[in-house]
Amino acid sequence: MHRLLLAAALLLLPSSVLLAQATKPAAAAPTAAHPQVVLHTSQGDITLELYPDKSPKSVANFLQYVRDGFYSGTVFHRAIPGYLVQGGLYTRDLQAKRTRSAIPSEADNGLSNLRGTVAVARGADPNSGTAQFFFNLVDNRRLDFVGNQSGLTWGYAVFGKVIKGMDVVDKMAALPTRGLGPFAGDVPNPLVVIDSANVVGEEPAAAPAQATPPPNEPAKKANGKKG
Repeated sequence: MHRLLLAAALLLLPSSVLLAQATKPAAAAPTAAHPQVVLHTSQGDITLELYPDKSPKSVANFLQYVRDGFYSGTVFHRAIPGYLVQGGLYTRDLQAKRTRSAIPSEADNGLSNLRGTVAVARGADPNSGTAQFFFNLVDNRRLDFVGNQSGLTWGYAVFGKVIKGMDVVDKMAALPTRGLGPFAGDVPNPLVVIDSANVVGEEPAAAPAQATPPPNEPAKKANGKKG
């Protein structure tokens, strides 16, 4: 009888192993790589990693401007040591380029304005971001989303970070600044130009001719007033 039971157990073993294998959860599919963008500037190259999982609208908007060649020939018009470096709209003549429609703010995505992150610049209206962006030179947590009561509490949407070339950003911030064109101050001297921008793995696009809209900026560091 014991031999019969043992034989029966041995016969059942392969099917139970197969059953266990069949009921194992499928391996998780690998997550899509975050897209990367290289900004080729007059001070050196800056490589960004973007977060479409956290800021899908902001990333799609930025990538479209990159693919359209919009950023070629634009400058970083605002550099404040210990705060931020901003650009993405103005030509070498400090003329604003014509942009596409503004996008909704994604500042409540859980990402913080830490050193090295890149965020959407905007005006007083949280949903007024277009082509402009800024690099955080330090941990600017006061620029994070804290509530939807007003533009001041809404914060600024982080959509990526610098993964290579933060030394270039720091070099921009260390340049002397001056008032120039429509700006009373904070314009780097010499101007830092984005010669071209491209998505890693894609060919850079030619820059279209454009021009116009109003500036979008984070609040001034010292007094909280809009730029």
